[in-house]
Amino acid sequence: MATLDAIDRRLLAALQDEGRITNVELAQRVELTAPPCLRRVRALEESGVIRGYHADLDPARLGYAITVFALVSLKSQAEDSLRQFEDHMRGLPEVRECHMLNGEIDFILKIVSHDLQSFQEFLTSKLTPAPNVASVKTSLTIRTAKQLPGVPLDSEP
Repeated sequence: MATLDAIDRRLLAALQDEGRITNVELAQRVELTAPPCLRRVRALEESGVIRGYHADLDPARLGYAITVFALVSLKSQAEDSLRQFEDHMRGLPEVRECHMLNGEIDFILKIVSHDLQSFQEFLTSKLTPAPNVASVKTSLTIRTAKQLPGVPLDSEP
């Protein structure tokens, strides 16, 4: 775990909220001059604390009208089987998130699709026949009350 001071946390909070902020504006927000601000941001990038910068896209405006969560159980939990399934999921652009769980369900997936018909096709042609899949249970998202990227940065852990 990275050791962060209060300025680093303020930098990260500002960048997490608004990744396109200029270095000058960022420096003003955290009460630094621009050069040390840029050095700190570069150090956070190089250490891997900042993994990248992304645009927050509206799926519906891009034709992805539905989001589905799928609970996947595998036939085997051997490491090779888990990796094979994960590799297959990485190759499916509709799968936006893939998390291995402990307990009776092996993976939870977040999937986007244009409509129910295209999701059904994805489910039957790409997900259920995926390597080592024993069962898939799906739930269609009706609405999203909260969706925040990143982590809370209010206080130290």
